[in-house]
Amino acid sequence: MVPAPRSQALFHGIASVMHDGDDPVLTLVSPQQPYVCIGMHQDVVAEVDEAYCRDAGLPVLRRQVGGGAVYLDRNQLFFHFIYPVNKAPRRVTDLYTHFVAPVLATYQAFGIDARLRPINDIHVNDRKIGGTGAAQIGDATIFVGSFMLDFDVETMARCLKVPSEKFRDKLRGTLQDYITTMRRELGSIPPRETLVARFLLDVGEHLRVEPRHDELRDDEIRAVDEWERQLQEPDWLYQPNRRRFAEGVKITGGVHLGEAMHKARGGLVRVRLLSQNQRIADVDISGDFTCIPASGVEALAHALRDLDLASADMTPRIAQHMTTLGLDLPGVDAADIASAIRGACAQGD
Repeated sequence: MVPAPRSQALFHGIASVMHDGDDPVLTLVSPQQPYVCIGMHQDVVAEVDEAYCRDAGLPVLRRQVGGGAVYLDRNQLFFHFIYPVNKAPRRVTDLYTHFVAPVLATYQAFGIDARLRPINDIHVNDRKIGGTGAAQIGDATIFVGSFMLDFDVETMARCLKVPSEKFRDKLRGTLQDYITTMRRELGSIPPRETLVARFLLDVGEHLRVEPRHDELRDDEIRAVDEWERQLQEPDWLYQPNRRRFAEGVKITGGVHLGEAMHKARGGLVRVRLLSQNQRIADVDISGDFTCIPASGVEALAHALRDLDLASADMTPRIAQHMTTLGLDLPGVDAADIASAIRGACAQGD
């Protein structure tokens, strides 16, 4: 059990100082206090009810891993696999199947028929018992997720920004029906010590490693401390450069500002588009998808400036940029990005 910011800072810090020759690391941690965590590519203003979180004393943090906004508390046991890049699968989809194997085995050892549901969710009889995420930080590959011991549906429904309270009621019901937990499946929560011991056995068997307890090195402690500070900085949370193109812009003839969302297999893609004379003047791409490298989303947005919105080859051109930039966006392809852009263009009109 560690303070909320440290539960995220641990894997960020360890990864940031990892080198090719280092042993892989697995951290197992739960937060002492509840908090809300958004994905690397999300817009906190669009996704989180900040007023409620502030009144409820819930910190909001941004992680350097994709995925959606989620409520986290001590009833979730986080696992963070931190591997040198050269010792982990290269493609994100391969990371999911590789590292999720011991997680599924542990659930199944407790009598819970957990299965991987592509792209990166863990399901039990069509109910979600957890999601997973992946990223690269420095020379390390990260795979993260949690064992869902129990879950506070009510607070989760309150944390998210929704268009109306009627919609929130529907969201609450959907979460109640769709999410399951170890308590729900077993009738009780297994002792943490038993769960951890079983998981380490499965990690050893499926990943062909020998887990052993260790302490943080001095350089890792310093890096974790620095990440704990950074994760609480407003500039890290709000990413103010994301909104810069909309500031001070006078919408006039030939200039349009629009926003649209598109649901891809790999997650929600949200686009804010500033267009001028049917060309992209600036674009912001956000959402709950995964992208490696994380900087690739901003690089793609920059590459798309001056793209002709009326061009019939928009999708191939976006695909070419994605290839050139070496982006790994599981479940999100150029057609998804193009669809969101076209939606924002139409909305701006």
